[in-house]
Amino acid sequence: MKSEKLLRASLAGALLAAPLTLIADDEGNPPPEHSVSANIGVVSNYIWRGITQTDDKAAVQGGVDYSHSSGFYAGTWVSNVDFNLDEDNPSAEVDLYLGYTNTIVEDLTYNLKGIYYAYPGGQDLNFAELGGSLQYKWFKLGVDYTVYGENDEGLYDDGDWYFSGAFTYSDLPYGLSFGLRAGYTDFKNSEIPYEVVLGEDTLMRTASADYWHYGATLSKDAGDFGTFSLNWDQNSGNDEIGYNNDPKFWVGWLKTF
Repeated sequence: MKSEKLLRASLAGALLAAPLTLIADDEGNPPPEHSVSANIGVVSNYIWRGITQTDDKAAVQGGVDYSHSSGFYAGTWVSNVDFNLDEDNPSAEVDLYLGYTNTIVEDLTYNLKGIYYAYPGGQDLNFAELGGSLQYKWFKLGVDYTVYGENDEGLYDDGDWYFSGAFTYSDLPYGLSFGLRAGYTDFKNSEIPYEVVLGEDTLMRTASADYWHYGATLSKDAGDFGTFSLNWDQNSGNDEIGYNNDPKFWVGWLKTF
């Protein structure tokens, strides 16, 4: 099985709505104890950690989030997917998550979360992660660890690590925001076999599935019309084991209610 078929999906996708941050309103009134919001989005290509989850096709996505004034939050998010598998190819991703976020000192916040990625109709694709992040003003660092995976001895099994960093600046003119992101995936079972044909001989070799990814986003807050974004993503994965490391350019729209 090529890693292109193993490197399937999940959330954390670029337009997944972040946990709600409850703040006082313009008149200084405290935030409500409970808050619920919904979001819907459309992307020309669903990219997650630098890899397409829709075979370079469009996706419709949406979710519902609950937040408590203490910092606790929970939610669910769904998207169509296409991993181009020969059989048991799922058509949807369903994410369930919960977490806790709070401020340590001014401008420094932390977030602890757990997330379960489900792919109805797929075989041995579901997995779960625990993660945490620190954010100071425009900078964010995070780490995620796979605690459960159905793909025994494959990718996205328990024991995988993902390290990430991001920079987001939202105070540009005309409602524009700019962001940079990068991440590194360290798989426990990283060695993937592949065939090399030399004349009449076929040799078996292995390559590491571990990879870097990086990207950028320019977004426009259009008020009641939602947020529009222009995005670039790329990964450093090995072509021999099924990665497509060509640059991906895609557009997105997100509306929160």
